[in-house]
Amino acid sequence: MEMKKFLIFLLLSSLVLIAGCVKEEKGFRLEGKSILMIIAHKNFRDEEFQKPYDIFTDSGAKVTIASSSLEEAIGMLGKKVKPDILLEDVNVEEYDAIIFVGGSGATEYFEDPAALQIAKQAYEKGKIIGAICIAPSILANAGILEGRRATSYVSEKSNLEAHGAIFTGKNVEVDGNIVTANGPHAAKKFGETIAELLQS
Repeated sequence: MEMKKFLIFLLLSSLVLIAGCVKEEKGFRLEGKSILMIIAHKNFRDEEFQKPYDIFTDSGAKVTIASSSLEEAIGMLGKKVKPDILLEDVNVEEYDAIIFVGGSGATEYFEDPAALQIAKQAYEKGKIIGAICIAPSILANAGILEGRRATSYVSEKSNLEAHGAIFTGKNVEVDGNIVTANGPHAAKKFGETIAELLQS
């Protein structure tokens, strides 16, 4: 009889632990939050878009996708995404967070006036700003990483430092309202970190 009670206790304890883990994994509440994700028209990085996108939408946020064209955008691994809005029509005021997705195609925004202006305005208005892989160079070129801790794909280290950033090389780095990440392997943590900031 005692053994039976002990086994029941073990079973219940396991269920409580499992429930706790599930809750921790799905603990974000982003209802009412609006997020803009900016992707290259060609060769955005699929995981860097999809993993944060899933975290945001699963948590109740409204996600708008912007690009340089309204034609279907194509990822480096073949993912197809239909943008909702042109970059030039973005109103920063409408969003709680602005995310620049990486991938080799993100170079199209390195010197793009609309992209740089979005980054500057988001920074000035205290919005959460995210950039992953090579996309942190957009933030650097917009002049908003000076004196800030940041990370990126290693190819962008010298550019970030040239614009005054403190390059840390971490998978994900947070400095105030700016979140940067260094590549596809960090995409999930990148999305989760932004979600956490949006909740606070």
